[in-house]
Amino acid sequence: MKSQRARSPQSHPVFCTIVPPHLLDQVSRHGDDLFSRPARRTLERDATQRTRRQITTVRHGLLAAAPAPADVDPAERKPQRTIYDAQHTEQLPGTKVREEGGAPSQDASVNRAYAALGATFELYLSVYERWSIDGAGLPLNATVHYGEEYNNAFWDGEQMVFGDGDGEVFRDFTLPVDVIGHELTHGVTQYTANLEYFGQSGALNESVSDVFGSLIKQHSLGQSTQEADWLIGSGLFTDQVEGEALRSMKAPGTAYDDDVLGKDPQPATMDDYVNTSSDNGGVHINSGIPNHAFYKLAVDLGGNAWERAGQIWYDTLTGGTLQADTDFAAFAKATAEAAESRYGDGSDEVEAVRKCWSEVGVEAA
Repeated sequence: MKSQRARSPQSHPVFCTIVPPHLLDQVSRHGDDLFSRPARRTLERDATQRTRRQITTVRHGLLAAAPAPADVDPAERKPQRTIYDAQHTEQLPGTKVREEGGAPSQDASVNRAYAALGATFELYLSVYERWSIDGAGLPLNATVHYGEEYNNAFWDGEQMVFGDGDGEVFRDFTLPVDVIGHELTHGVTQYTANLEYFGQSGALNESVSDVFGSLIKQHSLGQSTQEADWLIGSGLFTDQVEGEALRSMKAPGTAYDDDVLGKDPQPATMDDYVNTSSDNGGVHINSGIPNHAFYKLAVDLGGNAWERAGQIWYDTLTGGTLQADTDFAAFAKATAEAAESRYGDGSDEVEAVRKCWSEVGVEAA
């Protein structure tokens, strides 16, 4: 594979939230203020953060990812985690409450965030030999207890931020480890392929985060492809919600069907691709298609999904061949090429990659 491409000065880290705006918008229109008020406030906060991210990017510019120092002993490549508490304000990062190697906190949210940052760091280092999300030991910072009844978690280009949820629709956002892995993987994409957050490239940006978020959960639990639930955000909904997760990679469109949330709109194949101007061209909706392709590949190859299937996706993301506006067909082709480069022409892995994309209506040839 080609060496990792450094992020160009023109690249823009996305402001990504784990709960998509179309879902929050649906809740915000509910007649009961108990549900709608927190959703409206969350949408307003997200809009403010998104604008702040854009202004900071324009004002200060961005630095390319530095290569990992060659003189750093691999044994010394350890995480540098710091957890802050916003204490229900919207001031970031907040008060430092736990740092690397420190004693566990009495606050479960702090400990869950700390552990999930570690699980994410561990997968990338032990499986893909990537030293933190930028490949050069970037410290991992996170803030818990952000805002009041804040129904989201996000990566703002520099750190993770978690709300506590409203207790009616959403629980604490530090609960699912794959949510944290998803958001941090936006940082990996930011430092590598830099996929534009719009249309099909934006859906791929979201899908890559779902893929590695799921792999981080599976790796931390020691689950095989058959044992994994392939859900994103399982356990995030309260018991009042008719749904099991935010998204399902195994069966897109089935994660929830609720009178407050509406029905999961994700398609599984190109036959049901959604053309929309909302949500940056449906990035959280159409990501179901590449998600389903990866699920099919992982199950076809069997074993542990982070091994062959995950390696192919990681090689594709970091190989330097993707363009910022890569669409599904170009990404599928790149995954086939990555499989061929690592496993050989005519290998089972190459055939499985072409098959998984064909089954969702995308040709990898």
